[in-house]
Amino acid sequence: MSRTLRVGVVMDPINEIKPWKDTTLRLMLEAQARGCEIHYMQLADLSIHNGSACGRSRLLQLRDDRDDWFTSGTQQSLALSELDYILMRKDPPFDMEFVNATHILELAQREGTPVINDPRGLRDIGEKLSIAGFPQFTPATLISRSMADLRAFLKEQQSIVVKPLDGMGGASIFRIEQGDQNASVIFETITEHETRYAMAQAYLPAISKGDKRILVINGEPYRHALARIPAAGELRGNLAAGGRGEGVDLTERDIEIASTVGAWLKERNMLFCGLDVIGDSLTEINVTSPTCLRELEGIYGDNIAALVLDAAEGRLH
Repeated sequence: MSRTLRVGVVMDPINEIKPWKDTTLRLMLEAQARGCEIHYMQLADLSIHNGSACGRSRLLQLRDDRDDWFTSGTQQSLALSELDYILMRKDPPFDMEFVNATHILELAQREGTPVINDPRGLRDIGEKLSIAGFPQFTPATLISRSMADLRAFLKEQQSIVVKPLDGMGGASIFRIEQGDQNASVIFETITEHETRYAMAQAYLPAISKGDKRILVINGEPYRHALARIPAAGELRGNLAAGGRGEGVDLTERDIEIASTVGAWLKERNMLFCGLDVIGDSLTEINVTSPTCLRELEGIYGDNIAALVLDAAEGRLH
């Protein structure tokens, strides 16, 4: 009889999630169906004691019920090395507390417990910045905190989208047209008066057909994408911003992008990631806590969570 696997999950407060769409809950339900113990932790539960990575966890019992989805046990202390693997699923913001947590998890990994995604990769792969390594796939892009740079980029492109580097869910994304009288105040706001970097990209009219989320598991793209189509009068396709999701087949260009970026991610032990593609252009590489798994499972009937956990268990010694 095989041994019961002990799976750690670091995430946001489980009582605050939307269970019908939460990818982390779906992964935990799949692990539970396999007979695994689910050890739930938040960032505040991670620590280092005398050079060893430790945590305070609660065992979860999970249900696929939008009104009553978990029961938690008594909190217990353990060495993270006692876990078989850890899913790091904390949402942005990517702040110093997140960075500090990755150092604790990297120590756990050195002590023998694989972490998904790799803590070093979580630190090194900026979800927006990292597309700079693939200019053959991206729209015209500027990353700067200079108002002069942003004004010049707007003049060159005529229509652009600007966003902070550390946001998620479509927060603080603006479309600006050349001649817009609000351009300067938007640039001031997005850069906090030239003290923070921001991203500007050429506006892609293909957004009207959806911002495609492509899931990449162990370097390989899942065969369909979720096209997140903006609501009427909206720029953003993000589901959190009111977009609706439609399943689409991957195009040849999608496969080219996903295969190239997927191989790069696999080299860095980034096991479960999400690529954002608008039209033929890569716009973001999501590595912290990619979503849309449940929506794709609902459309196509595939057990994508099983693919993720198969890959995770494949990293066990």
